[in-house]
Amino acid sequence: MQESIRCRYSHFPVEVSFVKRTVVFLSLAFFAATSALLGQSPSTTENQSAPNVNKAQAAKAAKAAKKAEVHIRPFSALAFGGGISLMGVNIQTATNMNRYLNLRGTGNIFNYTVDNISTNGFSMNGKVNMATAGVSLDYYPSPKHGFRLSPGALFYNQNQISAYGGPTPGKSITLNNQDFLPDTVNPLTVTANLGLNTRQQAFTMTTGWGNMIPRKRGGHLSFPFELGAAFTGVPTLAMTLSGNACPTSNDSTCSSGYVDMATNAQAQSDLAAQLAKWRSDLNPLQVYPIFSFGVAYDFHSK
Repeated sequence: MQESIRCRYSHFPVEVSFVKRTVVFLSLAFFAATSALLGQSPSTTENQSAPNVNKAQAAKAAKAAKKAEVHIRPFSALAFGGGISLMGVNIQTATNMNRYLNLRGTGNIFNYTVDNISTNGFSMNGKVNMATAGVSLDYYPSPKHGFRLSPGALFYNQNQISAYGGPTPGKSITLNNQDFLPDTVNPLTVTANLGLNTRQQAFTMTTGWGNMIPRKRGGHLSFPFELGAAFTGVPTLAMTLSGNACPTSNDSTCSSGYVDMATNAQAQSDLAAQLAKWRSDLNPLQVYPIFSFGVAYDFHSK
């Protein structure tokens, strides 16, 4: 009987051993899986919290930027500035329309006298007269920064150069390839005018840097810089002659006699042909450059 029992259950230790190994293996596998999940939990939490941190930082930055910017009521600020430009002494005034736009008025003035200009046998004294006034709409894509785009117009334009004189003593003048020897008794005189204002009301387009009404808190002082052009059209040129001169092919002799340059048909024809050549040379100059810089101060309340 005992022997029979021993034979029937002789394989039991093997099965027990197998069960133990299986339990141990499953326990280790479960422990490893649990450790892996626990190890991933902080990372997952960190990844989920990262967007929240970024949003918080962005909101904080936006709040700081809004606090740093001064929101000024429309037309409640006024700025004045001065400087120099290619049109002379520059004066400006500006007011704010909204957060992105300023309305700006500009004026330039300059007078200068030039002596002893020599050209084509003429000895001239000249005077430069510059006087303009205009208005511009300044658009600032980023109000806190100074960059702007400014379409505008000159509604007053009196830029011109005038000259008065006569031939160089002892020298002939040349008009349309024809030489004229001036009379010493009734000397020849010349008056000329160059106008830079064919379109006295001219469109302007400029860009620049510097907001005359700063949007930053505590800001009142600015240093505006501007670069662009005024589309003034082809310059005008006029010239008149008076006095006597002799058509000649020799600088020192007169063989055909002196004529009144103001009334002689040939002299006026040669003058007209010469002016046509000079005007043709001026055709490319239909744009007057704008360049200015200076300093401005604004008065504003919130």
